[in-house]
Amino acid sequence: MRVVLVPGFSQTPASWQDVVDALRDRSAPANLESVPIEVPANLAWDATVAALADTGGRGHWCGYSMGGRLALAVALDHPEQVDGLVLVSTTAGIADAAQAAQRRADDERLARRVLAVGVDAFLDEWLAQPLFADVALDAPGVAERRGQRAEDLAAMLRQLGTGTMPNLWPRLSTLRVPVTIITGRADTKYTEIGRALTAACTNTTVRRVELDGGHALAQTAPAELAAAIAEALAVT
Repeated sequence: MRVVLVPGFSQTPASWQDVVDALRDRSAPANLESVPIEVPANLAWDATVAALADTGGRGHWCGYSMGGRLALAVALDHPEQVDGLVLVSTTAGIADAAQAAQRRADDERLARRVLAVGVDAFLDEWLAQPLFADVALDAPGVAERRGQRAEDLAAMLRQLGTGTMPNLWPRLSTLRVPVTIITGRADTKYTEIGRALTAACTNTTVRRVELDGGHALAQTAPAELAAAIAEALAVT
């Protein structure tokens, strides 16, 4: 059994390290292979989804935040690669056109910001947001994030942002693989979105799990997240 792990914005596969270690230590499900993959830079949405489907291969797919949106798109566009889906602190896009346009404008400002100040200063500002207040500076993957190129982060904001991606909400009822939706109880925004995702997946088995924690569960609650992922894999 394989689980493909897709990181969030500005993250690298190293951001999953504590989760990978916890999955290995608990040895369940048996013979589980954890495969953290990297989101390619400078590709448009559809090309990114296709590249991830090719790189990740067939298995259970688990994505966090931006990575969750991409994993969801892989399940919808390349269903032959996805045996089950785990969505962590994520959404299916923005349905309202005006809100999507505002989000694109916000992401454009962030893209210009990272190009203006550089990766280190930008990540200091990014991780200072309340959403990431519980992420330690030495958490897995944080140092690796600082090795990213400003141009690549700007491209992700412009090409893979929530306002730019297709609105996937109308397609959720077409999912046929089991879906598990995981959020942190302290992350009230995404917990509410998680409830909406659960309600929209009408033609498949769907589970919703709330953990003690905030948005960045792979860094702040890796053992609990690994247990939730393992349980999702065990029942699919």
